[in-house]
Amino acid sequence: MIYKLFWALRALLYAPFFGKFGLPSYLGRPLFLMGIKKVFIDKRVRIFPHLRMEVHRSGSIHIHEDVVISQNVHITSAGNMVIGKSSLILANVFITNIDHDYEEIGRHVVKQEYMIKDTIIGENCYIGMGAAIMAGTKLGKQCVVGANSVVRGEFPDYCVIVGAPARIVKKYDLETGKWEKCS
Repeated sequence: MIYKLFWALRALLYAPFFGKFGLPSYLGRPLFLMGIKKVFIDKRVRIFPHLRMEVHRSGSIHIHEDVVISQNVHITSAGNMVIGKSSLILANVFITNIDHDYEEIGRHVVKQEYMIKDTIIGENCYIGMGAAIMAGTKLGKQCVVGANSVVRGEFPDYCVIVGAPARIVKKYDLETGKWEKCS
């Protein structure tokens, strides 16, 4: 528990460099931070060590309250990115709203234009270990993303998403109160 005290002190030291850093939140030792003046973190956000967070160009990242981000997570934004309240992001996850164009043959992909699409994670979502949330993804409320899934597209509230490419395998039925398999 003493390490959380150090993480809270680190949060206090880093807070002025963020667009917003709500307290009480804490921040484990990050690997790399860039453009964090455009990162807005609400209260009670817990970020574990080895975060890599980058904001490019006019991008922004909004992390709502009570979010947990586990270790070794990489988040990169050049557009609008939102992580909804009470979401849990497990270790080794990648979240982006950037794709690189690759149309110009003979030109390095990194030197080609960004293709930016907003990425939004709804409230109370669970992102499994090793998942990749790609540009343009919109997850509804309380979605569950399976481990190692590659997610792109729009997904409704209350669904379980797995695979590469990811697809819906279960939805919550509000009438029966049960999670039901999708065919």
